[in-house]
Amino acid sequence: MASWVNGPMLGFDTETTGVDPSTDRILTAALVHQDADGNRKVRTWLINPGVDIPASSTEIHGITNEQVQADGVDPAQALEEIASIIVKAQRAGMPVVAYNASFDLAILECELARHGLPTVTERLGHTPFPVIDPLVIDRHCVKYRRGRRRLGDLLGYYGLAEGRDLHAADVDVAATLDILAAQVAAFPAIDTVTPQRLHEAQVEAYREWAVGYNQWCDEKGLDVPRADLMWPLPSWYLQRRQAAESPVAS
Repeated sequence: MASWVNGPMLGFDTETTGVDPSTDRILTAALVHQDADGNRKVRTWLINPGVDIPASSTEIHGITNEQVQADGVDPAQALEEIASIIVKAQRAGMPVVAYNASFDLAILECELARHGLPTVTERLGHTPFPVIDPLVIDRHCVKYRRGRRRLGDLLGYYGLAEGRDLHAADVDVAATLDILAAQVAAFPAIDTVTPQRLHEAQVEAYREWAVGYNQWCDEKGLDVPRADLMWPLPSWYLQRRQAAESPVAS
């Protein structure tokens, strides 16, 4: 029987002005539709965010102010197109696959709200589901590996790094999908559950990791941000959304 990891699924990634999904902006986005035969169809967007891109961000992904001003599309147009494709896929039961999914999903939701557009959650009537995140899977299945777990680190660990030039959204999505396939091969139990059940297992696995990480930081007395306990959307976003929906007391 063919593995569900061949598809259909929708890979998603963004490059942004920074690392705070509540305030930063999307510069590029890629959606990669992988069908049941493993074929991939790529769509990308270059967005003019209307704000300056910090030099530190440009150093990472190479996207400049001049580039987005010359060739970038209107954010509202691009965000509407991205959200519509994701929602259509999710309504068809298709999993969204994203590396460190909570960042990309949260910044998309915040950007949609910023431009007065319905969020993915509002369009679906629930938070994105199912979502598959190779970072969450790796932390759970390879708990005690030393070193960082950036996308490039996982490509190296799974023997997929050769010939890759990361920090372009479409390249990063392809890498994420390849890592997921390698994880299924390395940990066959992943393939014994549906994407929906895998989503639920990742919620539990992520929380287990976050609690452990925060305890370790506390024990070491580290002055670093603690991990949010919710996935695939962080608790601060869910709390903000709940507050916005709550009726104002008379």
